[in-house]
Amino acid sequence: MKLSAADWRRRLGSRWWRGAAAALAGALPMLSFPAPSLWWFAFVALVPWILLARSAPTGRRAAYDGWLGGLGFMLAVHHWLLPSLHVFTLVLAALLGALWAPWGWLTRRFLAGVPSPGRIVAALFVLPSGWLMVELVRSWEGLGGPWGLLGSSQWDVEPALRLASVGGVWLLSFLIVAVNVAVAVLVAVRQSRIHAVAGLVATAAATSAAWVWSPRPDVDDQVRIAVVQPGVIDGVGKAEKRFASEEALTRQLAGQDVDLVVWGESSVGFDLAGRPDLAGRIAALSREVGADILVNVDARRSDRPGIYKSSVLVGPQGRTGDRYDKMRLVPFGEYVPARSVLGWATSVGKAAGEDRMRGTEQVVMNVGNGLRVGPMVCFESAFPDMSRRLARDGADVLLAQSSTSTFQQSWAPEQHASLAALRAAETGRPMVHATLTGVSAVYGPSGERVGSWLGTDARTSAVYDVPLAHGVTPYARFGEWPVYAALLILAALGATEGVRSLRLRRSAPSPHVPPARTAHGSPAHPGH
Repeated sequence: MKLSAADWRRRLGSRWWRGAAAALAGALPMLSFPAPSLWWFAFVALVPWILLARSAPTGRRAAYDGWLGGLGFMLAVHHWLLPSLHVFTLVLAALLGALWAPWGWLTRRFLAGVPSPGRIVAALFVLPSGWLMVELVRSWEGLGGPWGLLGSSQWDVEPALRLASVGGVWLLSFLIVAVNVAVAVLVAVRQSRIHAVAGLVATAAATSAAWVWSPRPDVDDQVRIAVVQPGVIDGVGKAEKRFASEEALTRQLAGQDVDLVVWGESSVGFDLAGRPDLAGRIAALSREVGADILVNVDARRSDRPGIYKSSVLVGPQGRTGDRYDKMRLVPFGEYVPARSVLGWATSVGKAAGEDRMRGTEQVVMNVGNGLRVGPMVCFESAFPDMSRRLARDGADVLLAQSSTSTFQQSWAPEQHASLAALRAAETGRPMVHATLTGVSAVYGPSGERVGSWLGTDARTSAVYDVPLAHGVTPYARFGEWPVYAALLILAALGATEGVRSLRLRRSAPSPHVPPARTAHGSPAHPGH
């Protein structure tokens, strides 16, 4: 049955149809991320959501459209958690989706009806700023971290990676939302199309200038880094089987003149201090290969209470003493927030039965040949500030040890691997994303791919010639300046709205008070 425009308007007037449309519109941007990786779609993916919110009959309804769109967005970008968290995924998506309610209200505030040129210009700054505030809040580790930031959809676009070196993933998100706003005005408001085109041209000019001006990393050397990926190993004694597989794959690297060998997250399931036999076997591998080996220990430590995930460097003589304990843990996957209240999540999914312990500081390790590396563990590669700190502390290469064994059949492995490209471009340092079960990937200092990805079905070791670069990118120097700019824009909006409200109250006429009447009903006069 073909629906007319009037039918669609009538259905969108229904609370339920409109809510479903908002959730679906919010989910659309997911197609711009890996695995689909339709990067170009990000520049129009928000248009249906914007059009829906601007057409809301009231500000309250627009806020609902923002909330339900946010729910759809969070469900889409975290759909791979459903097998692990089940119904709790819906609860989390609904809670975090509420962050977009103010954004929906702002969309209607600036774009409803036939907006004036001033409102359109303001919308090109205010709506991206509001979106950045949502991304900033939900990037907090306790709320799930910065997974699915809109700007990260541009991980494989060379001009976008250049812009990431200027303002990080935050600048990319800002520009993508600004383009979506301009396209929405171009589509929906015929009288304002000239202004929408002007906004697109201005955005293109500003980004082109930043692209031309931004300095390129100076590549002056290279190192050979090997990644060992044993694949999914299940069954009884899987920790021992995994170690044996990694041992065999590492032995194949002998004679290949590698500078460093990297194993994935949880590659060693035993505390090396309590298992000197395993530490000795890794040291023997180091001597055989001629390079230090960075392993990742996921075990209860013998020198302090609790289970840690730790990057441990092992050289020809054994453990070097360099160790990094994971600082930012995956909510529910590695700890349960407010376990006394939310502990029931362990009964409906695969939430952590015991909280992992946290490290206290980042570490830059000195590899035997003078190379300085900065390790991160899994989820931490999503945080731009962590890689920026490592680069500023002198790391030549960024490393992420990861494992996505629970999510092998989803889009999560590809999306996780893509984040390393952004971290490399932001800092001007190459990044190695080494996983236990795929996808493993390596990127150069401009975010360009080095070699091929190792897919989720790969059980192999691979050597990459990784270019080294020096110099400081604008993002590494100045940090999250687009976020600060967005805060200033929203603060200016708040001040402007406050002054406007005050002026309206002052200019309002005084209420008319009728004259008092006498007992006979006639108006009273002074002196009577």
